[in-house]
Amino acid sequence: MGFIPAWRNFKRMQDLTVAAACLIYAAAAINALGRLPGGPAMVARWTLLWPAAYLGFSLALPLLIAPVKRWLAKYVWMSFQAGFGQTPASVVVGVALLLGAGLFIWEEVNRAARAGQVGANVFSAYAAGIGILAAQAILVRFLEQTPEVRDRIVERT
Repeated sequence: MGFIPAWRNFKRMQDLTVAAACLIYAAAAINALGRLPGGPAMVARWTLLWPAAYLGFSLALPLLIAPVKRWLAKYVWMSFQAGFGQTPASVVVGVALLLGAGLFIWEEVNRAARAGQVGANVFSAYAAGIGILAAQAILVRFLEQTPEVRDRIVERT
């Protein structure tokens, strides 16, 4: 049993979005290690420790709280129905949004370095966004098990 091509593309795009966001985050964190004051331990705390808590919270919340899970699953399903990740235009828009967020975080590191500040809260915000993206990618698998969705995404021979 397989899924229709549109669903496979959508599922792949969800996964690739999480992976791309993580790579952008890693690049920004590496940039911060060389630029922010306070030494490696202080910078690691602001780029890794605190953001990990935000990522974990934003990933766990939508998966553990039933009303939030239903709402986000409905949003994921509506994204599929709208064609996200299934057309070249939607892929370009998704990549552009990720790159825009990446440029924002990069500039925030530059601003913090110029000001001599270590705490760049943008890392926690971006990590929270990655957590939500990861929750959406997980909910794609949840939706595959939902009978009414399954009827619409399973390939008929």
